[in-house]
Amino acid sequence: MKTSSFKYLFKEGMKSIWKNRVMSFASIGVLVACMLLIGIAILFTMNINSIVGYVEEQNEVVLILEDVDDSRISEIETTLNNMDNVFDVRFISKEEGLIDQSEWMGGDEELLEWLEEDNPLPDTFRLRVRDLSLLEATQNQLAALEGVEQVQAPQDVAQAVTGIKSVVYVGGIVIVGVLFVVSLLIIANTIKITVFNRRKEINIMKFVGATDGFIRMPFLIEGIMIGLISSLLSFGLLWALYSLLANKIMESTDSWISAIAPNILSFGDVWASILVIFLIIGVGIGTLGSMVFVRKHLKV
Repeated sequence: MKTSSFKYLFKEGMKSIWKNRVMSFASIGVLVACMLLIGIAILFTMNINSIVGYVEEQNEVVLILEDVDDSRISEIETTLNNMDNVFDVRFISKEEGLIDQSEWMGGDEELLEWLEEDNPLPDTFRLRVRDLSLLEATQNQLAALEGVEQVQAPQDVAQAVTGIKSVVYVGGIVIVGVLFVVSLLIIANTIKITVFNRRKEINIMKFVGATDGFIRMPFLIEGIMIGLISSLLSFGLLWALYSLLANKIMESTDSWISAIAPNILSFGDVWASILVIFLIIGVGIGTLGSMVFVRKHLKV
């Protein structure tokens, strides 16, 4: 296609947006609303995953060891550090454990001296897992290590966290999918009205030998531009709203909000991903809506 022809078709597409400005502005408004909801769903999912990830990292697994020598303890530590789902491995000797227990009980020196003579506490390893959904498999691996007497793992917490992550993931996909279909229908209806209003012009172009691609191009440009404008407007509004909400959360004095506040993502950390997602959704909906509807209803 010649540059002059593309410029002409681009102008026609832009003119079509202005000629049908009521429907175009309505489409942009509804698309912005839909994409804002999509953005909110995405950010909510990201933040829930961030908070859940923090909770995952706070749960400890405790390995209680049998009465083994220092060389075996060193071998177990090396094995733990090489396990994929394990990190932050710490060895707590029975002497260190006794001191910790004494401090927890108020630092009773007489009790400490009495227990030191016959320390009942075992040597232990304390570690954390990267993915709680793999906790059961990891626990079985740990229990199979020679010299490990018992493995204490937060199975109930792991099940709860895994369930939350699954619900958030599935819910986010469903919401985004529904809003995507709604946005696609909106673009399709806008193109439908444009095709109807320009049916005489289209017939004339067809009679003088215009190709199908030449006739379809203005509609494609119109859909892409509506999607692009909607994407940029949605991105700007989402940035402003999210930043305002994040600042309110950071300033809150409620204890439970203060606890999760450090794990709330800043928009600066995710803006590039959000912008790319919005551009793909907006331009994709505009392109797909134009192509599908014109192909189905434009008789050329």
